Amino acid sequence: MSEIQEAVEQTRAERLRSPRRFGISIQSKLLLMMLVTALITALVVGIIGVVNGRQSLLQATQAHMTSIREMRAHEIEQSLTALQQYVVALSERESVIESTKQFDAAWDELEAQPLAPEREQALGAFYDDVFIPALEERSGADFDKVSLLPHTDAGKYLQSVYTASTAESAERLAITDPGDGSTYSRLNAQYQHIYKSAIESLGYQDLLVANEHGDIVYSAYKGEDLGISLTEGAYANSLLTDAFQRVMTSGSSSVVITTDFERWQPSENRPNMWVVSSIADADGIYGALIVQVPMATINDLTTAGGEWEEQGFGDTGEVYLVGTDDLMRSNSRLLLDDPEEFARRSRSAGTATATVDQMQEHGGSILLQPIVSSAVEAAQRGESGVTVNRDYLGGESVSAYQPLQIGDLDWVIVARSDTSEAYAAVNEFTRNLILSALALLLLVSLAALLLAQTFSRPIRRLAGAVREVAAGDYAVRAPVTGRDEVGDLGSAFNDMAESLQFKQQLLEEEKAENDRIMRTLMPEEVAERYRAGEDAIAQSHKNVSVMFAELTDFDDYARDLSEQEEITALNELMRLFDEAAKKTGVESVRTLRGGYLASSGLMVPRVDAVRRAVQFAREMRAAVGRFNDQHGASIDLRAGVDSGTVTSGVVSRASLAYDLWGDAVNLSQRVRTVTTEPGVYVSDAVHGRLQETVGFEQVGTLEVDGTEQAVWRVIG
Repeated sequence: MSEIQEAVEQTRAERLRSPRRFGISIQSKLLLMMLVTALITALVVGIIGVVNGRQSLLQATQAHMTSIREMRAHEIEQSLTALQQYVVALSERESVIESTKQFDAAWDELEAQPLAPEREQALGAFYDDVFIPALEERSGADFDKVSLLPHTDAGKYLQSVYTASTAESAERLAITDPGDGSTYSRLNAQYQHIYKSAIESLGYQDLLVANEHGDIVYSAYKGEDLGISLTEGAYANSLLTDAFQRVMTSGSSSVVITTDFERWQPSENRPNMWVVSSIADADGIYGALIVQVPMATINDLTTAGGEWEEQGFGDTGEVYLVGTDDLMRSNSRLLLDDPEEFARRSRSAGTATATVDQMQEHGGSILLQPIVSSAVEAAQRGESGVTVNRDYLGGESVSAYQPLQIGDLDWVIVARSDTSEAYAAVNEFTRNLILSALALLLLVSLAALLLAQTFSRPIRRLAGAVREVAAGDYAVRAPVTGRDEVGDLGSAFNDMAESLQFKQQLLEEEKAENDRIMRTLMPEEVAERYRAGEDAIAQSHKNVSVMFAELTDFDDYARDLSEQEEITALNELMRLFDEAAKKTGVESVRTLRGGYLASSGLMVPRVDAVRRAVQFAREMRAAVGRFNDQHGASIDLRAGVDSGTVTSGVVSRASLAYDLWGDAVNLSQRVRTVTTEPGVYVSDAVHGRLQETVGFEQVGTLEVDGTEQAVWRVIG
C-alpha cells in the first residue's frame, strides 16, 4: 500500500511541474456570460414590472369587490329588516287582527258542514288535470294528490270555490265574492282589498293567514296552499311550519321570523322564503301573518337589476348568496346572461348534468347550484375578507366574502370577478413586452449557444466524472483537453480521484477487519446500534436463560504445555463450544480463559429457551469429552443455568466490551459453586420448567433474596 501511495504522490508532483498551458481564461468566458446575463436581466426586470402591475391590479380589484360586497350586504340586510318591520306593523293592525278572528270563525262554520260530493269531485279533477301535471312537469318528480289536498272539509271547500275556479293567479287575486253565499265569502269581500293593497304596493308573492291550529284560513291569491294544515300532512316538516310554531309559542306580538328558501309544492315546487309574525292583542295570540317573499326580492339586490356594468360589476363581476347547505340563494349572472356558456362551465366545474339542465330549464340557480370554495368556507366560519380562489364555474376569481346578519338566516355573501378581467389591462402590456423581447432573445440565444458549446462541454465531462466518483467509482478519470482553469480543475480532480481510490481501499480493508472483530464481540443487532453511533447501549430482556460454565482441571492439563500450545488448546475448546452454541441455537455472550457465558432467548425470543440452555451445557460437556479423547486430557466442565430477566449492553465504548448482567447471570454463576464436582447445575426455576423431560437430583441449597432455594444437578 505504501508503494501505491508513493506512486500517487509522484504523479501529482509531475503534474505540478508541467508547464502552464495558456488560452482563453475562464474569467474571459465569465465576462461573456455576464453580457448574456445582462440581457436576461433586462427581461427579468420587465417580467417583474408585469408581475407588479398584475399585483397592483389585483389589489385594486380586491378593494372594488370588497366595496361591492359591503354595499350589497348592507342593502340586503336593510331590505329584509324593513320587510320584517312592515310585516310586524301589518300584523298589529286592528283590521288584520279582527279579520283573523272572523276568518277563523268562518273556518269553523265550514268545518261543521258536510262537504258536497260535487265540490270534492271538482277539486279532485282540478288537481288531476291542472295542478299535479304542472307541478310534476316543473319538478321532474311524481306527487300523490291525496298528500297535497287539504285534509279538512273546510280547506277542500275553500279550494273548490276559489282555487279550482281558475288557474290564473291574477284572476284569483281579483275574486272578492264568488257568490256561494257563505260567511267566509262575505268576509273575503270585506277584507280582500286590504291584503290585496299590501301585496300590490310591496310586491309580495302572497299573503297568508294561519289560525292558532296551523290551518291556512286565508290566502290573498287563493292558491293551492289555501286551506292546508301546517302542522299535519305534507307540510308538517317545512321551514314555514317551524317558523309558525316558534312564533305561536313565543308569547309576544312583536316576534318576527324570516325563513330560508325552501321548495313549496303549492308554488309548483319553486323556492320560497317566508316572513312570519304573530297576530295578537292583549287578550292573546290568534294566529300568524305569513308573507311569501318572491325570489325577485333577493335577486334584484344581488343582480343589480341586470344592469351589471352600470352598477360597477364590469364584464364578469357578480354577487351571490350561499346557505349552510352550500347551495346558492340567488341567481348566477352567467346563467341569466348566457345559459349555454353557463351550462358548459358549470358541467366542467363538476356540477351534475341533471342539476345544470334543471337550472337552464327554470332559468334560476337558487337551491340548485352548489358552491364549494375557500371563500364560502371562510365566511361560514364567521370570517370576512378577500381571496383569489377557484369559483363555482371552475375559473379563478377574486372573491370578497362575509357572513350576513339577518335574524335567523345563516347566509354568506360573496362578490366575485374573474381574475382574467382584473388582469386585462396588464395583459396587453405583457404581450407588447414579449414581442419586443423575442427579437432580442433570438440574437442573445445564438450567442449563448456558441458560448455554451465552448464553455459547458468540459464542465459537463468533469461533472459526469464527479457524479461517478460520488457514486463510488474512484477509478474514473476526467479528460483534460482545455488550456484554461477548467483544464487545471480536471487535473486536480484526477489527482483527487487517485487519492480517494487509494484511501477507499484502505477504508474497506479496515472496515472488513472491524466488522469481523465486532461480530466476535457482540451480537449483530447490538453491533448495528454501535455502528449507528449510540453511546449507551443497554436493553432489558425477559424470559432469558443464562448459562455460565468454567473448565475444571484445565490448569493441571496446561501445566506441561507451552504458551502457544495452551492458547491453541483453548481456541479449539472455544471453537467446539461455539459450534455447540450454533447447533442448539443459543447466543454466545463472553468467553474467558476457562469460562464461557451464553444465553438463550436474548436476541431471538424463544419459548424453549430454558431447554436450549440446558442442552447447550450438556453439549459443552460432550465437546470437552471429545477433546479429552483426542488429546488424552482429563478436563471437565462445571456449568450453571438460570432463567429470568437480564440486561445486556456495551459497558465501555472505549474498550468495546459487550456484557450481560442481572439476577439470572449471578444465579447461573452461583449454582455451580454448591459443589466442586463437574456437571450441569440449575436453579429451582429451571428445574421446575424441565423436571418432566430432564432427570435431576438435588445437590444443595442457596440463599436467594433471603430464602433458601434448591440447587439441582442434571443427571446424564
